Amino acid sequence: MHELGIANSILEAVRTEVARVPGRYATKVSLRIGEMTAVDPEALRFSFEILSQDTDLAGLQLEIEICPRRNRCEECGQEFTVRDYDIQCPQCGSLRTQFLSGDEFAFGYLEVEEYGTSSVGAQSTE
Repeated sequence: MHELGIANSILEAVRTEVARVPGRYATKVSLRIGEMTAVDPEALRFSFEILSQDTDLAGLQLEIEICPRRNRCEECGQEFTVRDYDIQCPQCGSLRTQFLSGDEFAFGYLEVEEYGTSSVGAQSTE
């Protein structure tokens, strides 16, 4: 289950980012995961929760955005979401399509809060 290693890497990255802003703690981390990455979002959530409990990051929320596979037709330029591995252009029927997205694995954002306040700030990790 490689999701355990991924969850551990996410938590370490969060710790590194939070260390850059003294006096603050992380409240939420967002990931963008392409559907072609072979990462099971539920296994990742489970691993994340297990690894973060009883640590300095206990209670950190994990938000996952699944990014669909998208292609562009080389004939007509139509961009479309690929469903059931069907790469045929829905507009012109061409099979000459180019992969655009769906293999992402990136941080979206990290929300941090100052100790002793209730205001939440966002710090991008991109």
